[in-house]
Amino acid sequence: MKAVILCGGRGTRMREETEFRPKPLVEIGGMPILWHIMKIYAHYGVKDFVLCLGYKGHMIKRFFLDLEFYNKDVTYNPKTKQLTHHYPQDVEDWNITFAETGQDSLTGSRIKQIEKYITEDNFFLTYGDGVSDINLKELLQFHLRQGKIGTVTAIRPIARFGALSINNGVVVDFTKKNIMHGNRIDGGYFVFNKKIFSYLSTDKNCALEDEPLKNLAKDNQFVAYSHSGFWQCMDIPQHLDYLNEVWNKGEAPWKKW
Repeated sequence: MKAVILCGGRGTRMREETEFRPKPLVEIGGMPILWHIMKIYAHYGVKDFVLCLGYKGHMIKRFFLDLEFYNKDVTYNPKTKQLTHHYPQDVEDWNITFAETGQDSLTGSRIKQIEKYITEDNFFLTYGDGVSDINLKELLQFHLRQGKIGTVTAIRPIARFGALSINNGVVVDFTKKNIMHGNRIDGGYFVFNKKIFSYLSTDKNCALEDEPLKNLAKDNQFVAYSHSGFWQCMDIPQHLDYLNEVWNKGEAPWKKW
């Protein structure tokens, strides 16, 4: 199976970071969040990737073409052009297809454009800006048992504000972090049967989250896999700060490799 990752958006809410690079290359612990996402998949044996590129996609290509130099020790002789890799075994054994899907295409259009690269019955799909400790093996098994076209991972996001427990007007508990909202939301980490392509269009205005998923649900072909563990997207600078904080403390729940 392949994992398709949406990497083409402009990340306007992260403008300080994304003005000069695409959001999937914004770093957590010195490596792009995209690399972290791919490491999650690789941990479960998924090592074939299709990256849907758009905004500054050439920089994502360049990162992976230079991955063997990135954070690795090398010795280089400018005269002989000889390059010695000291830790070549650490280079990722991945197959990566870089798909140019347009500067302004929305998500559904990007996915439709990579249809030619999906030869298996099912494929993984996620956004290029969210990490999780999700068990992808269990997600896939759930998808196959349901026998539907699409499965989405449903998560409870971290609350933005402190939560109050009140008894007779007296605050008996206050928790600022890691309180989950009651309603679940789309956390990405989809599994789709390739029949999903019939719901999509190459029109650049086709957004997966609009008519395609609405129609999939209307046809009773869309199910939700509930994940109660860690999930965090990187929509705003505060999210980036939080992800780097837990990574630097050695407490990153998504790091299973």
